[in-house]
Amino acid sequence: MADYQAALGRLYGLVGRGRRLELDALAAACDKLGNPERAFRAVHVGGTNGKGTVAAFLSSMHKAAGKKVGLYTSPHLVRFSERIRIDGQPLPDEQLAGLLVRVMDAAPDLTFFETTTLAAFLAFAEAQVERAILEVGLGGRLDATNVIPSPDVAIISRVAFDHMEELGDTLTKIASEKAGIIKPGCKVVVGRLHPEAMNVVKDRVAEVGAQLIPLGSPEPIAGASLAYPRLSMIGSNLAVAVTAARTLGLSPEDIGRGIETLDWPGRNELLHRNRKELTLLDCAHNPDGAVTLSHSLDPSLLEVESRRNIALVFGTVVGKNYKAMLQRLETSAAHRIYVAPPIDKAEDPRKYLAVLPGELAESVEAALRRAREIVGSDGVVVVTGSIFLVGAARALLLDLPRDPAVAL
Repeated sequence: MADYQAALGRLYGLVGRGRRLELDALAAACDKLGNPERAFRAVHVGGTNGKGTVAAFLSSMHKAAGKKVGLYTSPHLVRFSERIRIDGQPLPDEQLAGLLVRVMDAAPDLTFFETTTLAAFLAFAEAQVERAILEVGLGGRLDATNVIPSPDVAIISRVAFDHMEELGDTLTKIASEKAGIIKPGCKVVVGRLHPEAMNVVKDRVAEVGAQLIPLGSPEPIAGASLAYPRLSMIGSNLAVAVTAARTLGLSPEDIGRGIETLDWPGRNELLHRNRKELTLLDCAHNPDGAVTLSHSLDPSLLEVESRRNIALVFGTVVGKNYKAMLQRLETSAAHRIYVAPPIDKAEDPRKYLAVLPGELAESVEAALRRAREIVGSDGVVVVTGSIFLVGAARALLLDLPRDPAVAL
């Protein structure tokens, strides 16, 4: 049996190779290991924001329908094993370690993300999943996940400015990279896109002979209420997931059950102790995500008197547009605590002071403690700006074991 910590240590040794935006190396490794990426039907989910949430909804809907389903997402929030799930559950540590070692032995030249992606393909092939829901890591066209054959459905949740060094500095360029997951014969579902991005998607659909599916209602059954906490905060992501599920032939009843039973931590997640000390965790990591988050920070929705009862714990990684993010959240919280996420590429939180006044904290734990002191047990602490900050905060608040964060 492979040792989980030893396998993880070996895998993390590949981080220095960075991210490779090309498909040849992984395609060759897949061929060497029997092409596991061809052993299952897939849904491929891309987009600037919301792609993880859409993927998680679809996985939960398939499970509710009694179908064996794989889910591959990145990066992880708290533990690395979250990235590869079957029927909603992370792989057991020993099984995951064995898959990682097999890939690293067979294809030692792959990157961290390529190795993890191929391990997911092997897991899904060997489990004989009926469908795998695959979240794009970065972009789409040259992302490692795009070695798969044409998916049943290709999804683009949103197109906004992010990762511009890799994807381009216009919506047209970014949309072109994301539309690269659209392949011949597949069906295509997209969220509410800017017309510039939508034109790119339509051109790609016509070019490869795909089929664009109109975005439908987020209600599986019209007029029927759903018991999903904070449902109104999901934005267009739910409509995208429901439209894709309908396209895949899932019943309205199974779609509804999948929504109600979704477990997707760190995404507009509200934690509390005895209905007090509310903490809202949200992985918004760019201006578009900050806008969506701001809509859920209405004091009346959080059941507090005013924004004076809300404190923001904020930190980003280098390269993010923190100025625009803070400006979009300016009126949402009266208090701001700035802190560096626990990752090598963390932005210096002192830079945020030039945008909006706030306090500095030396650690995530200190930031959470100071924010709670300010708003008291009846106030709300909002943690956002980076998945790595949210993951660290969640582990602290719930006393969870945590694997090192990695921005890949």
